[in-house]
Amino acid sequence: MFSQPEVLLCCSEYEKHLASRSNPEHPLAHERYFHTAKKPRTITMTVELPTNINIKEPRWDQGTFVGRAKHFFTVTDPRNILLSNEQLESARQIIHDYRKGVVSPGLTEDELWRAKYIYDSAFHPDTGEKMLLIGRMSAQVPMNMTITGCMMTFYKTTPAVVFWQWINQSFNAIVNYTNRSGDAPITVSQLGTAYVSATTGAVATALGLNALTKHVSPLIGRFVPFAAVAAANCINIPLMRQRELKHGIPIMDENDNRLGESTKAAQQAITQVVISRILMASPGMAIPPFLMNTLEKKAFLKRFPWMSAPIQVGLVGFCLVFATPLCCALFPQKSSMSVSRLEPELQEKIRASHPGVERVYFNKGL
Repeated sequence: MFSQPEVLLCCSEYEKHLASRSNPEHPLAHERYFHTAKKPRTITMTVELPTNINIKEPRWDQGTFVGRAKHFFTVTDPRNILLSNEQLESARQIIHDYRKGVVSPGLTEDELWRAKYIYDSAFHPDTGEKMLLIGRMSAQVPMNMTITGCMMTFYKTTPAVVFWQWINQSFNAIVNYTNRSGDAPITVSQLGTAYVSATTGAVATALGLNALTKHVSPLIGRFVPFAAVAAANCINIPLMRQRELKHGIPIMDENDNRLGESTKAAQQAITQVVISRILMASPGMAIPPFLMNTLEKKAFLKRFPWMSAPIQVGLVGFCLVFATPLCCALFPQKSSMSVSRLEPELQEKIRASHPGVERVYFNKGL
């Protein structure tokens, strides 16, 4: 019969114990295996990150609005504009290496995704070029809150209207160029035409509406900048991306195989961007006027009228922090359309070379 302490031994240790009892020469013959049995050693293993994580796509499901919203809250994070060139280059190196199957030692999945979003925030998805700082989506909130807040504060005089609409359209031109779809270059003349046309349209709209609202309540007058911005977006974006409308944007199958260029896809992409941009500006230009109209009747702003602009900028910024990513998320970044909606000659080409393809995909731009 075994004694009580012997019964407490684990199986592997117990087998060694039996071997030691049956063989006096066994190296464990003189060790005691009772309450003092050895504890198993803890072995730390470093698991290398797998190379099959699909970083070509966002981290969250882009088939749902919530997934797209999470993605764009990360893309438009204003903190990304504070990153140094060294941090951007480090993120690019991590992503380029990973795409080649090379994993940086000790890299975790969270760090990989962080590098991917840093890379996406600063480098164009089609060309791979580093984007202009103020044209990046991470600069949208700080830039727009400043410009929009000032447009809505200084909207009464003609010089102020002209100046701030010019500033706004200059900024929009940079953003539209920076976030264009496709990898084809745009000429200086095309840039100039788009810039002049959009600026002229916005200023004319703002001045015209200001003239019409001189005899109505100040509250209605506060919405003039929004009307001008909406009109300018309808002009600026199509003109800035006119090359896409003329020559098309790259379309791919679901495996990212390039199938050609489509003007129909460009039309859908630009329409979605125009809608998103107008809705993006709506909360910041529609909610603050009501609040400012009330605040300006209070004693505080009557005593400190110079606080009107900072308060308005802050209100616009608060709205844009949420409106920018949520409106970007209205449509998938990787948009799609049926092959049957493409140009007839492109349909024939795709059906001849890729008979099983029913939908094509493209980057809509931002």
